[in-house]
Amino acid sequence: MAAVDGKSVLVLGGSRGIGAAIVRRFTGDGARVTFTYAGSRDAALALAAETGATVEHTDSADRDAVIARVRDSGPLDVLVVNAGFAIFGDALEQDPDAIDRLFRVNIHAPYHASVEAARKMPDGGRIIVIGSVNGDRMPVPGMASYALSKSALQGLARGLARDFGPRGITINVVQPGPIDTDANPADGPMKELMHSFMAIKRHGRADEVAGMVAWLAGPEAGFVTGAMHTIDGAFGA
Repeated sequence: MAAVDGKSVLVLGGSRGIGAAIVRRFTGDGARVTFTYAGSRDAALALAAETGATVEHTDSADRDAVIARVRDSGPLDVLVVNAGFAIFGDALEQDPDAIDRLFRVNIHAPYHASVEAARKMPDGGRIIVIGSVNGDRMPVPGMASYALSKSALQGLARGLARDFGPRGITINVVQPGPIDTDANPADGPMKELMHSFMAIKRHGRADEVAGMVAWLAGPEAGFVTGAMHTIDGAFGA
């Protein structure tokens, strides 16, 4: 029997890519999974039909909507915050409103969701936030706002680990490198550049990231908290 069998799991941002792989992993392991989507309605409905998970529309840029979704999900055994996006381009030319939205999704939502989940989460619960290796290393120009947002998650995890530790609630950040998804396909135009930085010269798979998340949600990771877990083929080494 899987460690999460029968447990309540909420995945914020689960309709595509890494999020969808996490939904598949937890439903396959017997968890009761709810996941959210913002713009990919068809993909979300298809994933819900495939896995039996419950799907809810939630805009992760809306703080109150994020808090309400976590609150209305009841006591959670596991919260996974995967929703996020990147903006590329010259920092001098980017739209400030777009950058602020990125910060709301990539920083504010993980913080408020984690705090709200901890209000009802049973002792020994798990909070897992999907960050990026770019929180440690940014080898190309044009992604300063994204790198900033992913670095912020490191402080979030270290700080909330102190706050929630007395209850045995762990909080960890998973930091993927290049992963084969619609947003970063393995045969995309950046492939050769990204692989040139890597020891294992391929894109990772979304299910490999989901496997790390599943381990962090299990009993073997009960003493692991406030930590960054990089899965990147040594992109950032």
